[in-house]
Amino acid sequence: MAKKKGKGGKRKRADKPHAAAIDYLDGEGNRLRLRRSLSPKTIAKIGEPPAADAASLDDAWQRREEMMFERLVVEWEVAGLPLTDQKMLLGRYRMASPSERRWVRATIAEHVEAWIPGLEGSGR
Repeated sequence: MAKKKGKGGKRKRADKPHAAAIDYLDGEGNRLRLRRSLSPKTIAKIGEPPAADAASLDDAWQRREEMMFERLVVEWEVAGLPLTDQKMLLGRYRMASPSERRWVRATIAEHVEAWIPGLEGSGR
């Protein structure tokens, strides 16, 4: 498939079909849509140890949590507002309440266990 040119002559990615996704709802009706699968290369990347030896255990855990969020979340609808842009999604996650973050982490863990078993123990 040929790549399209956008403004300024930059090439755009060819339109690819979206990966299969699964929706999860919280008690307030907010919806988290997660990608059903990840490539083996992505799973390996998430499982890599932190690049810097100086990174604390907390830093490494936080980075892995955000990497999993970035790779798995396709859409997050909060209070009727759907977010699909990756930068907006990550920004919303970073400012989420502690209970929202707990729900997202638990939902991702449940999803990984059910659909992406190769990711469960990587990086822990």
